[in-house]
Formats: sequence, structure tokens, C-alpha cells
Amino acid sequence: MENGTAAEKWRFRGNEVLNTASAITIRGVLNEVMDNIEESGPRPIIPLGHGDPSAFPCFRTAQIAEEAIVDAVRSTQFNGYASTVGIPPARSAIADYLSKDLPYKLSPDDIYLTIGCTQAIEAILTVLARPNANILLPRPGFPFYEARAAYSHLKVRHFDLLPEKGWEVDLDAVEALADENTVAMAIINPGNPCGNVFKYQHLKKVAATARKLGILVIADEVYDHLTFGSSPFVPMGVFGNIVPVITVGSISKRWIVPDLVAISKFICILFVFQETYVFVTSFQIVDCIKGFLNITSDPATFIQGALPQILGKTGDDFFSKIVNILREVADICYDRIEEIPCITCPSKPEGSMFVMVKLNLALLEDIKDDIDFCVKLAKEESVVILPGAAVGLKNWLRITFAIEPSSLEEGLGRIKAFSLRHAKKQ
Repeated sequence: MENGTAAEKWRFRGNEVLNTASAITIRGVLNEVMDNIEESGPRPIIPLGHGDPSAFPCFRTAQIAEEAIVDAVRSTQFNGYASTVGIPPARSAIADYLSKDLPYKLSPDDIYLTIGCTQAIEAILTVLARPNANILLPRPGFPFYEARAAYSHLKVRHFDLLPEKGWEVDLDAVEALADENTVAMAIINPGNPCGNVFKYQHLKKVAATARKLGILVIADEVYDHLTFGSSPFVPMGVFGNIVPVITVGSISKRWIVPDLVAISKFICILFVFQETYVFVTSFQIVDCIKGFLNITSDPATFIQGALPQILGKTGDDFFSKIVNILREVADICYDRIEEIPCITCPSKPEGSMFVMVKLNLALLEDIKDDIDFCVKLAKEESVVILPGAAVGLKNWLRITFAIEPSSLEEGLGRIKAFSLRHAKKQ
């Protein structure tokens, strides 16, 4: 092979957009933080940085879910290719399951299955990414939206969530940010990374604002029903008669199975509320979603085959157990955070598996910012938390509380010890 200037004759290059997009990921930031941990250290690593409680016995998934997967595989009925949009029994089961929370009944034709919630986000952002289009995203938020938007050349504008108002959407900012090229706004409820749960009246105002602006709402409800405070979960689809809503969701969180099988993440649900015929027919959103799914991979067929049994037969006792554990660890997390002088929690988490806390750098001796805090914490205490910069809020921290109570207690105790060790001398 030729070297030097002769190599310039080669015409292939890597896609630099991929490097830009992939840099905006929680996984990438956490990997950098974890690189500072001595794996041979005397104490176990405590993972408070990502929402995967499946490693802890108290969060084991429902037995019916495990049996449903085994039954689907052994039946040999799901060894072939599935329909692009998902197999009919799975779509029907999902439509019935979701309709329980809505004032109208969904049709199986409203349901589209993807490989994990990330592929659903990829699908809708790709569909919306026409030239010069922009999308309104929450800050703080889930950075995969930014990453996928960057790759799809969809411009991003951020509206703030207001910590002093329980992380409600700053609707005045939404109106100020939108223009004739704005196509959608996204909300995450229950909230990742904030642990908030939007109230009915606030969601109604979100719907009214989006209608006024002529944009659709992408409702990320991957943590649906994982609520344990005073505010019940309200699906955005309740307001489908006000504004077009596309909801992305998953059973991976409620059933505690973020990656049960190596072949496929658990099913993500992408469905469109068709209250306005003109939305479905004239703007071709559904046709474009189908077109996207025609050129991408499908969820594993046997996982789809297991869905009717999983959705139909999982008992309320399983869900109650998970919610009660989350309530317990959320209480522990909030109470222990109050004992750590350099961080402040603006509101007690009421849903999902996370809480955002503000870092007071003025109280610390040799910590430059949130990333420096997390890197040094990992190195000194073998505790992993996520810098707020990764979710759009610099000098904040996202802490996951979905682990066993004893491990959470120890992890927060180590954060307190670290904070006291780095406190400014009085």
C-alpha cells in the first residue's frame, strides 16, 4: 500500500457526523468516568450512574415474562421474519394494554414495533428531518435525542425544565423558541433525568401550546406507571384530541428488563393518536414511519410473540412490589442527599429511577466542575454518577436510586465522605 501523498488518491473517508453524534451519549460519558476506577480496589463499584436495576435481585422481572419468552421460543411459531410494523398479536396486545389509560380505544394499526426505544426515537426524528427543520428538546433531557438529531441534520433548540416548579416545562420559552421551521417538541414523563411526574393540567397546557404553534408532541413515556409520589402517571395521549401525539415507550423499564436477550432489546412501542384525519393523511407521517421501518432491522419475532402473555398475565402484585421498592430507595436517596453539604435536591423524585441534584462548587476546594467531581469521586470512592453536563445541565449531577437499598446507602455515604474531604477549609 502506498504511503504519504499517494494515499490522498483514496476517495473514502469516515463520516465525521457519526463522531459528533456518538459523543453525545450517556454511555460514552459514563465510560470515561469509569475509566478512572481501579477495578482491583478494595471496595466494590457502586453504580449510581445508569438506570439498570436488573443486576439486583430485588428488582428481578416478573416470572411470567421469563416464561413467556421461553414459551415463544419453544413454540417454533416465531422463528421467521415478522411484518415490518410488528406481528398482529403483539400489536393487538399493546393496543389493548395502552387503551386502558386513554379515553378512546387504540387500534392495532396505531402500533409500530421497534428495537428498543432508541430506534423509535431514531424513526420519528428521521421522519421529521426535512431541510431547515428544528425540534424543541427539554434541558435537562435524554441526550440520545440530540445525538440522533445531529446525525439527521435536524436542528435542536432547548427549552428549560424549571426545578423551582417541580421540573415543569417552561412554556413561555417553548413559544419564544418556535418558528415556521419547528416541527415538534419532546417531553419525557415520568422524567429522565429529573424524576418528576407531570400533572394533568400541565400536560394539557403543553398540548394547547403545541396546538397553537402547529407542532406535534413526541411523548417519551418509557417509565410509564413507575410513579410513587402524589402525582399519578397521565399519558400524553389523553390530549390526542387537542394535538397530534406520537408516543414512544417500552416494557423494558416497568418490567425491569433493559436487555433480557442479546438479540434484541425489549419492544419499544411507537403509536400515533389519530384524532385528526388530516394529520394522518395529509402530512404523511405514518407513511414515512412505515417507510423507515421498511429499511431497518425488526425486533426479534419471538420477543414479539411473547408480548400478549407478558402484557396480559403479569399481575398487579409484581408492579406494586417494584413501585414500593422504588419509593423506598427514592426516600433513602432524598434523605441522604440532604446530609451532603455540597449538593442540593430541588424536589423529591416521584417517578422513574433518577434525581437531579445541584452541585455547589463554592463549597469545594479542588473541584472544577461536575465532570471533575464525578471523575475524582470514581477514582477515590469507586462510586459512579453521571455529570449533569451529559444531560444538558452543567454543574448538576444525575443520581440513579434504582439499586438495592443497602448499596444505595453505602454509595451516598461515600459521596458524603468524598464531599467532606474536598470541602473548603473555613
